[in-house]
Amino acid sequence: MRRFALPLALLLASAAPHALAAKAKPLPAWATAHRDAIVLDTHYDTPANFHVSGWDMLDRHSAKVDGSQVDYPRMVEGGVDGGFFAIFTPQGARGPEANAKARDFGLVRASEIHEMVAKHGDKFAIALTADDAQKILDAKKRFVFLSMENGSPVAGDVGLMSAFYALGVRMMGPVHFLNNDLADSATDKSEWGGLSPAGKAFVAEANRLGIVLDASHASDQVLDQMLALSKAPIILSHSGCKAIFDNPRNIDDDHLRALAAKGGVIQINAFSNYMVPTPKIPEREAAMGALMKSIGMTGRDMSPEQRKAFLKGKATIDAKWPVPRANLDDYMKHMLHAIEVAGIDHVGVSGDFDGGGGVDGMNDVTDYPAITQRLMAAGYSKADVAKVWGGNALRVLRAAEAAKGK
Repeated sequence: MRRFALPLALLLASAAPHALAAKAKPLPAWATAHRDAIVLDTHYDTPANFHVSGWDMLDRHSAKVDGSQVDYPRMVEGGVDGGFFAIFTPQGARGPEANAKARDFGLVRASEIHEMVAKHGDKFAIALTADDAQKILDAKKRFVFLSMENGSPVAGDVGLMSAFYALGVRMMGPVHFLNNDLADSATDKSEWGGLSPAGKAFVAEANRLGIVLDASHASDQVLDQMLALSKAPIILSHSGCKAIFDNPRNIDDDHLRALAAKGGVIQINAFSNYMVPTPKIPEREAAMGALMKSIGMTGRDMSPEQRKAFLKGKATIDAKWPVPRANLDDYMKHMLHAIEVAGIDHVGVSGDFDGGGGVDGMNDVTDYPAITQRLMAAGYSKADVAKVWGGNALRVLRAAEAAKGK
């Protein structure tokens, strides 16, 4: 049971019209369910902000002002207890020199996560096991798990996985937008027919260490092979349902069932382009490319000045060449479909925040209570909500821990 006070947003939602003068009404069932669940997200790209000059996790930021979607004040408001903070490494060139560069990048990003937690040790703590989540909550802190998006830091030597495990990494995905030396990407042409030989060693080493395998961004063949080879359940840390929207980043119903049969979980992703049709507008794409070039943007990491220029330029491009944006209704279609096909024990939540995620009605962590409201309005119980918000993901982590070394 959590011991945090109810977030302000939930208090206001349940209060009488004259909230400050009148006695508060009893909490609605959804507010109680949200308060009592362990609320986590399995994919925060927020560590990309940690090295940015002037950006601090304890300050309240704004998606409209600086593009960020996760910080401590907004976690409190949204009733969010923690999550998996990603070591994301862009896929660059391949080969010994590039592998060493990716390794170093990953080590630096892991260090930045630890530095944030150390700086704010009264508010955050690193979690190394599933049970640590509750222990950290009992200490009145938010928990921080480390994950790795794109296995390029270990692609040159899967033995490096033990070093990242020692740094606290408890979830790893082998690949991102482009194929690498471990696996084929869902958004690239088949090169290995799934996992490479090194990728199969990656799966075995993850099992040996007790690391959860993440198949988001991986091809269907990679998922098939992970399901066959892994001794522990698989997670999709931020993915969607192909039956709702046909996109390579989403999985079909047969794979949903196979994932569930293995004991795994799909964490529904709030990335608009993977949820609703987004027309290709050449002029828009050219303008976006020119904008990024003009501000010297080479990846997700941006200085405050670059971020300000990017947001201003993007707003101009959006006004001139608008594209549809998904909303919370679209998000819930993916979630409810996944629950129907895979079962309530095999679905969770990811906003893909600070990595391009966010839809109308769910644009930062303060909006998470709306998902609880929608689930309960659809007939799901308090116990069901607890599974979706954290119970299912933590169960998969416990299973990886139990399979460790076997």
